[in-house]
Amino acid sequence: MTTPFDEEHHTRRPRLITRMRNSFLTGLVVIAPVVFTVWLIWSFIGWVDGFVLPFVPHYYQPDYIVRAIIGAENYSAWIGTDKTINIRGVGVVFFLLFTTFIGWIAKGLIGKSLINYAEGLVNRMPVVRTIYSGVKQIAETVFAQSERSFENACLIEYPRKGIWAIGFVSTTAKGEINESAGGDSQLMSIFLPTTPNPTSGFLLFLPQEDVTLLDMSVEDAAKLVISAGLVYPNSKDPSMPENGASDHDQASSSASQ
Repeated sequence: MTTPFDEEHHTRRPRLITRMRNSFLTGLVVIAPVVFTVWLIWSFIGWVDGFVLPFVPHYYQPDYIVRAIIGAENYSAWIGTDKTINIRGVGVVFFLLFTTFIGWIAKGLIGKSLINYAEGLVNRMPVVRTIYSGVKQIAETVFAQSERSFENACLIEYPRKGIWAIGFVSTTAKGEINESAGGDSQLMSIFLPTTPNPTSGFLLFLPQEDVTLLDMSVEDAAKLVISAGLVYPNSKDPSMPENGASDHDQASSSASQ
């Protein structure tokens, strides 16, 4: 025989478990990206340190500097004779300084001459030139300046009419590409990324009237592609851009003023 208290107890228990599960999942969503980001950065710094520090002269190592400052006897009493000081991030600092110095030299006339001479030697090596050219192309694509970035995000009908896909406007087609198409309209170079890996995709040349430009930024459109449509620029109102206000809100604010 059950009582009203027993019924109330049975109806509340699943709700409590459900609330605890939802709270746990919410906490996991909050904590997981932070922990993974910190772990990834920390591991990357450790990897760079392990690769760079063996090339750093001994007297620039943190352990040697601390010994020189406090003295060998004090160091042994404080740290121990069989232990060394490892400050994570020192290798990253040396890597940044060295890379900046190499880049500064490469911009000069002597540096450009040396690079051209070295690339000429590499191009005469059958296997090495293939690896070098591929890595160089990837590095130039990833670390290129903003002048080579996509101009806008857009919508195009692909792979057939009635099906829409997000693309990125590279530039307007020029020269033989635009002239050989045989149309009166200007062609646009559109990069159509794949999901969830936007680094691969297709290069399409479409008439300008077939390309619908979007108000969202290229970064927001990339997030939408990578997340397979789960992350919109404005989660509260996907019809509006990030941090945008609706026409009604703008009209209300102007009327109040």
